[in-house]
Amino acid sequence: MTKTQLMVLMTPVILFSLTVHEYSHGRMALLLGDDTAEKKGRLSFNPIRHLDIAGVLFFYFVGFGWAKPVPVDWRNFQNPQRDMMYVAIAGPLSNIALAVFCSFFIRLIEPDFSYLFVILAYGIWINVALAIFNMLPVYPLDGSSVLKGMVPENVAERLTSLDRFGAILILIVFLMDHFAHTSILGTILLYPINYSVLFLSQETFPMILEVLKVSFG
Repeated sequence: MTKTQLMVLMTPVILFSLTVHEYSHGRMALLLGDDTAEKKGRLSFNPIRHLDIAGVLFFYFVGFGWAKPVPVDWRNFQNPQRDMMYVAIAGPLSNIALAVFCSFFIRLIEPDFSYLFVILAYGIWINVALAIFNMLPVYPLDGSSVLKGMVPENVAERLTSLDRFGAILILIVFLMDHFAHTSILGTILLYPINYSVLFLSQETFPMILEVLKVSFG
């Protein structure tokens, strides 16, 4: 199977995984009393509504990425600090659920470059990468809201005051990794992603690595 064919197979997996991630944020917010995402049409499994071109492209070149954030109004929650944590963690948990689902079926088929194996391999890798990347405790990633929900309110307020630096920090790290080859994100993310994929895929892990090597090599 050529690299182009693999990229074609990867595309629907990326779009579906990102869609489920963002839908889960919006659904959890609705359950907790905020209908902002529903009003803006983001409670949808239509990937176009959640598409962020840059985030999708990052998957092809880096191995992880993001979608357009679902709008949430914390003022509609009874307990904003706690409920924002629940909304934030719903996205990564949905990706873990998808990865577990794919890992169950990938063990039932022959580990080769068949279409089904490749799609399931991407399903595991992409969803694990999405979950772990988004759980980094840096705004605007989900891990930032999860962290704020676990600390005292005064600490959460101080963390919120640092949010404006989060996106800049992530951009700087991306640029350093790309131009200076610092491998900061790779060092932080690669081991937990690989060990998580290994845990889920077991004996099919070597073949999954082969698929990824051809895809990103």
